[in-house]
Amino acid sequence: MTHRYTHLITAEQLAQLQAEGAPLMVFDCSFNLFEPEEADRLFAQSHIAGSQQAHLERNLSAQPGQSAVSGGRHPLPTREAFASWLGRCGFANDMQAVVYDRNGMNFCGRLWWMLKWAGHDAVAVLDGGLQAWQAAGGALESGPARPQPAARFELKPPLRRLLTQAEVAARLGSPAQTLIDARAAARYLGETEPLEAVAGHIPGALNRPFGENLTPEGRFKPAAALREEFTRLLAGRDAASAVCYCGSGVSTVPNIIAMELAGLEPPALYAGSWSEWSRTPGAGVETGPAR
Repeated sequence: MTHRYTHLITAEQLAQLQAEGAPLMVFDCSFNLFEPEEADRLFAQSHIAGSQQAHLERNLSAQPGQSAVSGGRHPLPTREAFASWLGRCGFANDMQAVVYDRNGMNFCGRLWWMLKWAGHDAVAVLDGGLQAWQAAGGALESGPARPQPAARFELKPPLRRLLTQAEVAARLGSPAQTLIDARAAARYLGETEPLEAVAGHIPGALNRPFGENLTPEGRFKPAAALREEFTRLLAGRDAASAVCYCGSGVSTVPNIIAMELAGLEPPALYAGSWSEWSRTPGAGVETGPAR
């Protein structure tokens, strides 16, 4: 692979890859948690020319009746089921993946993380999303995705760590685990909870709303700024002990990406997140600020 982007890619860099005819697949991950069917309308209305759609619930979560490797509202499918979907999309191991959305990079991180988990390192988030592509004059198209010939995607050893509810619970209160909650402060504090029956956070968790990783222009902050902010958040805790979670394991990924951009150890993901934890009998619940 001539060009390899593993975290972020700019609109200009993506346009250059397209111009060179590099082995490449672009995925539109735009979504609306409160109106899932809107994803299809948004994609049909406008997407980066040549991109495929990656629907959070249909393609990036286990379907009812299918095996899942995590709990919660958006359970992860097995790696094998995910690899099968990638192959049907026409994605192969020699390709660069570029993922984007039009939601402040809230949803596309899910596919970025899943590809890392499948052993594929050449995946990057389009910094600034569809808006940055449009601002750079990138080509758009409407209607359905262009059909691609099927490919074979071969799984490799995972490049990122996935933790189960039991593993998180076993290390609760230990210095070997630092939980970071990516939800808005009001949800973390337990003041409001629009999606789950129980409000609050996992005991001992710190709060870092995922939007804090972005500049007002909707791009990731510079690495030095991210490092300073996460160092302050961790307050002496070992960055290698970090475990990221949110409501259902999706909007926490910008925190993971930001920590890696900052030069910190890649944190683990608790994909079941609050939607699983809050439904687990006996799992502790904490409200208010970090103690």
